[in-house]
Amino acid sequence: MTAEGTWPPAPIGRVAAPLRDQVLDVVRQGILDFRLRPGQRLIERELMEQLGVSRATVREVIARLASEGLVTNIPQRGAIVSVLTEEEAADIYEMRVSLEALAAHRFIERASQEKVAELRAAFEAYAEVAPNEGGDRDRLRAKDGFYNVLFEGAASGPLAEMLTMLQSRVRLLRWTSLSAPGRAQETVEEIRAIVEAIEAKDTQAATEACAHHVRNAASTALAQMAESSEPEV
Repeated sequence: MTAEGTWPPAPIGRVAAPLRDQVLDVVRQGILDFRLRPGQRLIERELMEQLGVSRATVREVIARLASEGLVTNIPQRGAIVSVLTEEEAADIYEMRVSLEALAAHRFIERASQEKVAELRAAFEAYAEVAPNEGGDRDRLRAKDGFYNVLFEGAASGPLAEMLTMLQSRVRLLRWTSLSAPGRAQETVEEIRAIVEAIEAKDTQAATEACAHHVRNAASTALAQMAESSEPEV
């Protein structure tokens, strides 16, 4: 891809990964990094020209992204980057409360000491980038890294499957909440509480800290969404 913050990327190169998977990764990341914005049309011809691929490949990729909830097909208009409603966002956050609390519980039960140390390191990486002005993408990547360790350490196939289904839409909501002034630093303290409870093997404190963190993120994101949807007067 070209320099961070730009779209379109360079045409897809021919490497070992299947071409469809390369295109899928590029377009998905463009959405998750907000280079392709919610509501933006995904025009097949433009994607073919920008990425140097066939119409069939573009259609396959759009169908896959639609199945992930990142793209919506609208009759007579075509595919657009999905726009989450406040109701959908509220439901996703409530699902996160239960799933992430369970992940913390299973992590305490099943994770090795090496994994606990990895979780601490992932948290420290997030805490380091959180204060940076204009570092939204760095914060998102560091937050993703923390959750990747948490979910791996939970060692639950069914839980991982459910979380994977939600993860892309959660990433879009995470951008909304973390972009609120002061929210990134609040998140550092909330995640610190999760990590310290896990290190102490305090299941109740860990699950409560997870729920507290997600509900605070929900409150921030839903307020941001409500504000942006208010008509100008």
